[in-house]
Amino acid sequence: MTATLSVLEYHLVNYRRTWRSSALSTLVMPLLTLLGFGVGVGAYVRGGIDGVPYIDWIVPGLIASTAMQAAFGEATWPVLSYFEWLKVYFAQAAAPLRVADIIGGHLAFMLFRVLLTAAAFLAVAAAFGTLHSWWAPMTLLVSLLVGMASAAPTMAYAASITSDSYLIILMRFAVLPMSLFSGVFFPVESLPVLLRWVAYVFPLWHGVELSRDAMLGLAPGLIGLVHVAVLLAWCAAGWLLANARFRRRLVV
Repeated sequence: MTATLSVLEYHLVNYRRTWRSSALSTLVMPLLTLLGFGVGVGAYVRGGIDGVPYIDWIVPGLIASTAMQAAFGEATWPVLSYFEWLKVYFAQAAAPLRVADIIGGHLAFMLFRVLLTAAAFLAVAAAFGTLHSWWAPMTLLVSLLVGMASAAPTMAYAASITSDSYLIILMRFAVLPMSLFSGVFFPVESLPVLLRWVAYVFPLWHGVELSRDAMLGLAPGLIGLVHVAVLLAWCAAGWLLANARFRRRLVV
């Protein structure tokens, strides 16, 4: 654990020098998204969805989606650069640190970034008056779960490639479709059956549903346990895959 915290400290020290470059976008993007989708599109969705005003219905999905995108952003180019260009992982492995320490410390930093992003979005959502339940802060915990379920498999993928061209493929065929078809902007029941089941398999939909229940003060019931179980399964599978890929590249 001490070694893992040391790796986390390394990333935090680096972030202390660069946080200003992302601080503005962390606040501005939620504001623009809520204005564009919540207020703009919401004006045309009369009656809301299931009796819930559209802006209130869409905010939980946007928070979960933002957490996923933040996790992907931290687990793609930074991870690839630490292997291919900066060689940071090789230096850490020579320290020596265990592979689990290297992965765990970097994942902890990614979750820190996810938490900051989700908290900023929640603060902007509160300014728009879209928080109607004392359970709303639970969306931060859901965001961490979504972030881990997204970041861990993505780390494994980034550790398996040698060119950032493959990251563009991931963005186009995984991140974008997941963002569009996971119940963020409209209920997945509107999709054809095949696409609906694709949404059920991937982690974002489960995070969206849990976030929506928390923000609207709804009891998730037994299906909530299914959502958590699927997200935990993605976390575990991602960790195992990342550990295997990192070990293959770092352990001689």
